[in-house]
Amino acid sequence: MIKVIQKLGPGLLFAGAAIGVSHLVQSTRAGADFGFGLLWALLLSNLFKYPFFLFGPKYSLATGESILDGYYKLSKYVLLTYLILSLITMFTIQTAVTIVTAGLAIELFGITSNITVWACIIILMCLLILLIGRYKLLDNLMKFVIVLLTVSTLLAVFIAGTNSSSSLELTQIFPKEAIEVAFLVAFMGWMPAPLDISIWQSIWTLEKKKKDKLISKKEIIFDFNIGYVTTIILGICFIALGSLVMYNSGETFSNQGGVFANQLINLYTISIGDGAFLIIAIAAFTTMFSTTITCLDASPRTMKKTFKLLGFKKIANYNFWIIILALGTLSIFIFFMSEMGLLVKIATILSFITAPFYAIANFKLINSKHTPKEFRPSIYINILSVLGIIFLSCFTIWYLSIL
Repeated sequence: MIKVIQKLGPGLLFAGAAIGVSHLVQSTRAGADFGFGLLWALLLSNLFKYPFFLFGPKYSLATGESILDGYYKLSKYVLLTYLILSLITMFTIQTAVTIVTAGLAIELFGITSNITVWACIIILMCLLILLIGRYKLLDNLMKFVIVLLTVSTLLAVFIAGTNSSSSLELTQIFPKEAIEVAFLVAFMGWMPAPLDISIWQSIWTLEKKKKDKLISKKEIIFDFNIGYVTTIILGICFIALGSLVMYNSGETFSNQGGVFANQLINLYTISIGDGAFLIIAIAAFTTMFSTTITCLDASPRTMKKTFKLLGFKKIANYNFWIIILALGTLSIFIFFMSEMGLLVKIATILSFITAPFYAIANFKLINSKHTPKEFRPSIYINILSVLGIIFLSCFTIWYLSIL
């Protein structure tokens, strides 16, 4: 068992990046507001996004290069489109995950209730860890964090279900009000994660290959599937937790990071007991901290690679971009704190409406001449991919039509 865990890497990094705002925030809020009514959205998003996430590590295994190299081979304009989209969203995504982490830090450590101060501390901590430890430290940290959160969440859901007197209501809901539709789109946009994380997964796979040269294709795909299934199970658990404890209770989640963090931890302690506060607070904080550090690592890696491919070698530097991302995130906290809710909403919705671009690009690349035939998808995965592209495109067109 220990050997199996040691072999895991990029899949758990994927889980670490995914199990953040989409799970602790969006899924829990979905359960609190709609009960189990948006379970269909969670399951369909995970199903139809699966092949496009899978193509990231698959392409890297097949070619020994990142999916960004593949984008460049498809067309320079595909890579440029990715660059523009990434520059638009990377700062708001980093801000979104950091604000939740800062809110949890207030609950766990106290010291100060100023969320901006905690955001600065967290970003600086992540920056130092990544500049000193890089991938190896990130890889080892994630294994501990995911196990801790999984065990505590499953326990909380089990006890909440045991203590609940209400019958299980699985009627599915399709939101119609504008606010509810916006939440649905944001929820699906980050469930289990934005599709551009397939690019991060591709780069992490190459890093894992450098670290463990003997790792096989089967082990890499198994690693990815373990991470992916974990995100699905925990997504359902967080919906269940929000539904069992808060649905129809008259209580709603706050949009303020610190208050929301307190409500989130209370969900666990109501279920398990006040004695579990410290364990739950640590589990939730380490999860969001891992998401923050994972995002802070991944975006600079992609920027470095993208600018290198485009010929801008002077700014194709990991350290340069990680500092830019850190400073940009802190600037948003300091100067645009009052607009934080709007920025997070924009980030999540952008993740949804840009999903068809990544889906089509990944599908086209994995079936192109740039991928060896033995690594191309089976007919079943290709059918699922086409259905996924139709699903994501139709939902995007529908949403844009009702704005």
